[in-house]
Amino acid sequence: MKLRRIEARGLLAVAVVFGGLWAVLKAGSEVKEGETGAFDRAILLAFRHAGHPDQPLGPRWVQESARDVTALGGFTVLTLITLAAIAVLLIYRRRLQALVFGVVVVLAQVSAEAVKLVVARPRPDLVAHLDLTYSSSFPSGHSVMAPVVYFTLAVIVAAGEVRPAARRLLVVGSVLLVIAIGASRVYLGVHWPSDVLAGWTLGSAIAFAAWVVLHRLARTPLVGDRLAETPLTSELD
Repeated sequence: MKLRRIEARGLLAVAVVFGGLWAVLKAGSEVKEGETGAFDRAILLAFRHAGHPDQPLGPRWVQESARDVTALGGFTVLTLITLAAIAVLLIYRRRLQALVFGVVVVLAQVSAEAVKLVVARPRPDLVAHLDLTYSSSFPSGHSVMAPVVYFTLAVIVAAGEVRPAARRLLVVGSVLLVIAIGASRVYLGVHWPSDVLAGWTLGSAIAFAAWVVLHRLARTPLVGDRLAETPLTSELD
């Protein structure tokens, strides 16, 4: 029975990842056929002054704030957060959690780049870009990586928190941050809304699979370790 539960959770994690990837590729097919064009244009222009697609809504400080928020989902910031988190987990002897976290971040990055190559969607040409871009548009890399990093970290940290209010705050905070990062990509004019929705789908699927794996590993000691992994349901001490 125990082996069956392990296999079921493993299959669930794999199914979720591939399901998310399939959904994103399906959306990419619709993007290529232009089926999301009206939706994308309507949302993108909603962030601009009517008749002036080069002028985003709000004063200049809003643009600066959007750039600050979008940086929280950028490669440099997320790499630093990932390395710091892995180092802390290793210090607390949570080796399996550090390994899983590192693997899912790399998996997410590779998946996002692979889909970008397959779909090869150009960046929006309807509005002015308020941020630098270096790759194709679909899916939004920021929107893929943000949920992978922030949702997974929220699960790991919240599991060691005994206060329900603190756990809820971590989860809600991570969700709001992921939404803000995705919205900033559209506001800055560097992604179509469907790019962001696809990124959230793929990133959340990978983050959910990571949660399934971490939940299982929390009950499995790492053979050869002097100390077993700290359970996800115990305090981080």
